[in-house]
Amino acid sequence: MTRLIAVPLIANLVIASMLLVLDRIRILLEFVASEGGPVSVVWEMLANLLPEYLGLGIPIGVLLGILLAFRRLATSSELDVMRAVGMGYGRMLRVPYMFAIVLALVNLAIVGFIQPKARYGYEQLRYELRSGALGASIKVGEFTSFGDAMTLRIEKSEDNGHNLSGIFVHAVPRVGEWLAVTAERGQFLRTDDPDVIIFRLTNGTLTQKSQDSPVPRVLTFTAHDLPIDLPKFENFRSRGGRNLELTIPELFATGGDPGVSQEERNTSRAALHFRLVEVATMLLLPMLAAALGIPPKRSTSALGVFLSIVMIVTYHKVNEYGESIGSLGLVDPVIALWGPFALFAALVFWMYYQVAYVPGGQPIGALEKAFEKIGKWLLSLLPGRRKST
Repeated sequence: MTRLIAVPLIANLVIASMLLVLDRIRILLEFVASEGGPVSVVWEMLANLLPEYLGLGIPIGVLLGILLAFRRLATSSELDVMRAVGMGYGRMLRVPYMFAIVLALVNLAIVGFIQPKARYGYEQLRYELRSGALGASIKVGEFTSFGDAMTLRIEKSEDNGHNLSGIFVHAVPRVGEWLAVTAERGQFLRTDDPDVIIFRLTNGTLTQKSQDSPVPRVLTFTAHDLPIDLPKFENFRSRGGRNLELTIPELFATGGDPGVSQEERNTSRAALHFRLVEVATMLLLPMLAAALGIPPKRSTSALGVFLSIVMIVTYHKVNEYGESIGSLGLVDPVIALWGPFALFAALVFWMYYQVAYVPGGQPIGALEKAFEKIGKWLLSLLPGRRKST
């Protein structure tokens, strides 16, 4: 049973994570390229999003892993043999519940502690990209501004940006003064001051206009060091500006703090109960998987697999809606989130009871028959099938 569950569980978890990452990586690449940031930051942003993907991927992986294990036992008649020797569903669910409990604790650690900090790291990287604090690259052939005081244009870049050619610089050091420089080649050099870099120019012309002289001064040089003050950026906000960035203990403390606004207490309590409900739902998944993974006798229908995904995703969306109305204060978060959980749990218990304790019970038997009739009707519409009949 352990092997039957582990293989599809890991496979589904990896596939779900990869699909979510592939869907996001294109958006991140476009965003980083448009902001002129280094490509390496894309992988940092994806790493910060991975806990969020695992928060939904782990329950789906647990459900499908257990469901496919029961389905394989049922279609190979091994389940009938196990039932014939007196092994009940309660005993068969011991190993699935070991997986569910361990992964529920892992998911609690992810959504309760890891995901909030990772989400804050993701927002911080977005801020630094937009502000240029990550060191935005200078695009060749375009004008690049260093704040309001300097504009730079480079025609050609070689050796990964170490050798630059076709350089134009326009700077305004003070009001009423300006500086324009053209040079054949240039190179950026570091200094002891982290807020200042040196732009070493070779073979160029410098034109300077000062307040003391009405006529600009023109100089020709073979080498000239131009200091550039790097723009200063505001520090990113502290963690906790959004409920997604608060851990479970922080949400609990904020939800019961009379010193904060009622709106903040509502949003914190809604976020807290949403995370707890999502983790508690994992304890229902083994019974749901057993009920949906066992097809009717003499049937190999995969309707239960499809229905399980629909149910877990739909229930997740219902929880998101419950969190929204709980945050607005329209309904108490306990009722908005634990109410649907109670209904979902009742449905799961009923489906499991039908399979485990009702002779010949099949909770989705009516749906199986309906889909079977629809399938036969669709096949009858095919030209080849119509002629053969």
